[in-house]
Amino acid sequence: MNEPIPVSRVVDHGTAKLMPDVDRDRAWLLTVDGAPQSYVDLDAPEHLEFEYARRLGHVLDTAAEPGRALDVLHLGGGALTLPRYVAATRPGSRQDVVEADRGLLELVAEHLPLPDGAAIALHAADARAWLEAAPGDSADVVVADVFGGSRVPAHLTSVAYAREAERVLRADGVYVANLADGAPFAFLRSQLATFAEVFGELLLIAEPGVLRGRRFGNAVLVASHRPPAVAALARLTAADAFPARVEHGAALRGFTGDARPVRDEDAVPSPEPPDGAFGIG
Repeated sequence: MNEPIPVSRVVDHGTAKLMPDVDRDRAWLLTVDGAPQSYVDLDAPEHLEFEYARRLGHVLDTAAEPGRALDVLHLGGGALTLPRYVAATRPGSRQDVVEADRGLLELVAEHLPLPDGAAIALHAADARAWLEAAPGDSADVVVADVFGGSRVPAHLTSVAYAREAERVLRADGVYVANLADGAPFAFLRSQLATFAEVFGELLLIAEPGVLRGRRFGNAVLVASHRPPAVAALARLTAADAFPARVEHGAALRGFTGDARPVRDEDAVPSPEPPDGAFGIG
């Protein structure tokens, strides 16, 4: 039997590599310019290797009763880890994936094919442009996992962007975003203030060490108009290999402090991660 071999290709926004996992058959790590982007097990799409992906998965799991099909809009494609997860855990879901890097989409579609019958449509487009053109009340969940290199692009951080996400979501819909920051959290706090301007409920999931300012890391932001599943998410994230904390209500408002909402004219990308923050060991 042939051993899988790494694949490297120059795509629109860097050099993408697909590297097989020696410990799991038909499992692959995607990196772009050396930064880990996605992990996919083609035989077990419900397996989420990265901690931030597990936290996004927990939000998807609690977005509706188990197994119910959802309409999901994914901003940012990577190796299509979460669309595969939703297709496996919520059969019949309709999903759109918007990825700015057409070359990356083509690489992933070629080497990591989607499961037969999965209603997953791929679109090579800018996330905000797609969102602005999307019909209102058309999604149950919007998942934002967009990084230009290792930074969230500025045009996906403003109140105007948040309003577009809110418009596309149904009344009981959920917005969830993968963000990255470190102390003193100017970016993360500004995002909380921005989404509080548009949504009635916010929740944040992150490792305690990140929230205490000990290191740079991922934080998952959840925004909605209905009360979030705080207790369920706290249980799920506490049981992970790297337990996370769920912040909500007064504690989250205290963390946000006097941060101001971001306007388009003031928007900046998320900070550059320090060397080694997301490297491969």
